Amino acid sequence: MLFDLKQHIHSLISVILAAALTVVGSLLAGCGPEKVATSSRAERVTIAIQPSAAFIPLFVAKEKGWIEEDLKAKGITVRWNNFESGPPMNESLASGHSDIGVIGDVPIVSGIAAGQKNELVAVTCQAPLSYAVLTAKNSPLVAPSDFRGKTIATVVGTTGHNLTQKFLAAGGLAIKDVKLVNIAAGDAEDVLNNGEADAVVIWEPNVTRLEETGAGQVISDGSMVGLLGVNGMVARTEFAGQNPEIVSIVIKNYARGVKELTTLDDDTLNKIAAYLSLTPEQTKKVIKKFNYTVMINDRDIAGLNDTIKFLVSIGRLREEYDITKFVNRDYIEAAHVEQYLQ
Repeated sequence: MLFDLKQHIHSLISVILAAALTVVGSLLAGCGPEKVATSSRAERVTIAIQPSAAFIPLFVAKEKGWIEEDLKAKGITVRWNNFESGPPMNESLASGHSDIGVIGDVPIVSGIAAGQKNELVAVTCQAPLSYAVLTAKNSPLVAPSDFRGKTIATVVGTTGHNLTQKFLAAGGLAIKDVKLVNIAAGDAEDVLNNGEADAVVIWEPNVTRLEETGAGQVISDGSMVGLLGVNGMVARTEFAGQNPEIVSIVIKNYARGVKELTTLDDDTLNKIAAYLSLTPEQTKKVIKKFNYTVMINDRDIAGLNDTIKFLVSIGRLREEYDITKFVNRDYIEAAHVEQYLQ
């Protein structure tokens, strides 16, 4: 009887061990290269966008449904995340709620400096003409040297702040020589109308609105003081590495949107104008101030490194670094955008 009991226990242990080995084998099989590659492939891409004229070609691609069309055959869906500005977009990328985003130079370099695992995968435009210094109509202040002791309003820590510094330097002045006031971009018109500042430094589409309402006149812009105004497309490094084809498809359709701007239909133009809170005619005027592209060149790299230097100078970043280390041109090369950018 004791022998039978021992035999029964031995058989039970054998069954348990066999089952355990089967489970372990299944787990190990699931960790093989083929399984990992399959599970890492995205079934959806989330693209972060904001109402800035710097990214109009992406609005075109969105309205036309080009990205959705290209990815549908691959079983990949597209979701759009709308943001008012770059900082919350950076937060979305950092948390993994967005995979790709179009964003300005300051949030590009600030996010990376903060430790975000992002890559610059394309430049969406250079836009020195889209950043401007404006005074009230008929103001006698026209030259940088005129602003000693005067009040200048901008969004502190932005490219507008960088333009302010470069504008003053052109007249031998520094930020310490003026009173710098921090405002929200949407308050620029009220600030000028109420006389709260002698000048505002702002970007499109605000510049065009201020000019056309008569609230302001442009006395300088980025092109006059060496500001390139680089805006870009960034992707989470992990997502891009696992899904390079998706990134290239988004870039390709951005470039396709660039080409479309020369023959933009009225329906799409009206939708873009409404999104930017502009009239269609204002939108056409604004578009001419941007050099839209996806290519990343050495001048763009220099412009972004200049932004890093500026942010260090005002204490927004602790130390300088080279943005080159976070640039990946492979996705542009794979996108074959030449036909759209000729």
